[in-house]
Amino acid sequence: MSSVYATRFWTENYNWKTPTHIKYPKTPAYYLLRDGCVFQPNKAATHFYGAEITFAELYQKVTRFSNALVELGVKKGDRVGLLLPNCPQFIISYWAVLMCGGIIVNLNPIYTADELRFLFEDSGLSTLITYDAVVPKIKPLCKDLNVQRVIVTSLAEFMANGTPSTPEQLGLEEGWLHFSKLLETDRRWAPPRVDIKYDDPAVIQYTGGTTGKPKGAVLTQYNITAAVMACVNWCKEMVDRETPDQKNILAVIPFFHVYGEVCCIGYSAFAGMTLVILPRFDVDEVIDTLKKWDIWAYWPAVPTMLQGIFYSPRVDEIDWHAKLIYTGSGAAPASLELYEKCRDYDFNFYEGYGMSETTATGMSTPGGRPKPHSVGVPYIDMEVRIVDENGNDVPLGQPGEIWMRGPMVMKEYWNNPEETKKVFTEDGWLKSGDVAYMDEDGYVFIVDRTKDMIIAGGYNIYPREVDEVLVKHPSVADAITVGVPDDYRGETVKAFVKLKPGASATADELIAWCRESLAAYKVPRMIEFRDELPRTDTGKALRRILREEELAKRKQ
Repeated sequence: MSSVYATRFWTENYNWKTPTHIKYPKTPAYYLLRDGCVFQPNKAATHFYGAEITFAELYQKVTRFSNALVELGVKKGDRVGLLLPNCPQFIISYWAVLMCGGIIVNLNPIYTADELRFLFEDSGLSTLITYDAVVPKIKPLCKDLNVQRVIVTSLAEFMANGTPSTPEQLGLEEGWLHFSKLLETDRRWAPPRVDIKYDDPAVIQYTGGTTGKPKGAVLTQYNITAAVMACVNWCKEMVDRETPDQKNILAVIPFFHVYGEVCCIGYSAFAGMTLVILPRFDVDEVIDTLKKWDIWAYWPAVPTMLQGIFYSPRVDEIDWHAKLIYTGSGAAPASLELYEKCRDYDFNFYEGYGMSETTATGMSTPGGRPKPHSVGVPYIDMEVRIVDENGNDVPLGQPGEIWMRGPMVMKEYWNNPEETKKVFTEDGWLKSGDVAYMDEDGYVFIVDRTKDMIIAGGYNIYPREVDEVLVKHPSVADAITVGVPDDYRGETVKAFVKLKPGASATADELIAWCRESLAAYKVPRMIEFRDELPRTDTGKALRRILREEELAKRKQ
């Protein structure tokens, strides 16, 4: 590669404490937790509704549970599903599976039985760790697919004054196992004797399925180690300046998502920070939780969470600049309005870009110096190119597809060599499928997904550009634009809009609004108002669902 991208000129904009390269150890990923425990054994690793577990206690529980899994027959390479919300049991299970050489399959608890069936079958999981609230949903599935081991817990058991549930309360079937009982029965402190290689698969992280069936990104032990170490070093100024009591992370982003996996579970373990865990996002609960601690180091968030806070009448109850050292937005792009709100409330805000396939890393704002609409500069040790349809580098400022290569990039797609071949070049570059451009400072600006591009009358239209114009309207809370079939233009532009509470607007008014900022061919021809718009749990627009609905209408 001989171009401006090869020089990695963007490192000139790194924070003064951020290294340009890290020598990552080729060790099992659970060493991240082990090293964190040595650093601050008596500091709380988790806080969950009044109950705390210190790092020393956490490591003890992890080794016990890992040994228990081995005793139950879990072998190196076996797939173990984690069907849990954010809770201490998720963290214990996560590190325990890695410690015994198993492969974690992260699963979303709100998925339907049919959605879970595909993931169960595709991954070939033989063990499931779950909780009582979803037992009625997964019982028939586990029986039908003959899942060998099902381990069940209850969230209340790990809260303050929690007591172990009875088998009846957990809904245990014959042969199913009690999470807390397993922790009590195995007393070994040393990790099980398993030969774990740095390039062994560690996690199957399924993509969000925004363009079809989810694909399982295989993340290795080395991928996890590199991503966490890069993340902590990216925020080194923040970590170094905090006192131990300030090292708290608000953990409300889902752990089953790669963002929560790296920026909550991994980050807190390696940096010796307390995870204050919330199972789901609720605006009032988040504000109440933030008020209980003097200072927070970090809140990994997504735009919808931050917007929920800003729209709350309680937003002024907190001095955000004094209370929150850093907050970040990942997984979905932040709007200009969100940037302006963060500035108004004096948030230390940064934005990032990553994928399941890159272990959540890719780009991030350096040193809290954001540029509106930019996802920042390439991460430590991440090579990035912007290329045209022939794989040739494009000049700075010109849109093209993002290609990435580095120690955080996945090994392959699970059981899917065809898709693996499609996304990798022969020399190891991962094709992201996202269109972006890079400016003269190395900041990357996402334009859109290549698969979401609308081609209307021969013109290429990026729907995100239309979305951004619509959400600037004072009455619009959210917008998702798609291409719908059109006999004359091939495709035409349709926008789905969610209004702010109590606000009003007409389709004609919004179309006129778009005409002020967009070329005529980009302006929506149709506007449909909805109470809710389809997004993933991390805020990504599910345009595919809206397109499929429109196609179904035409067939009627």
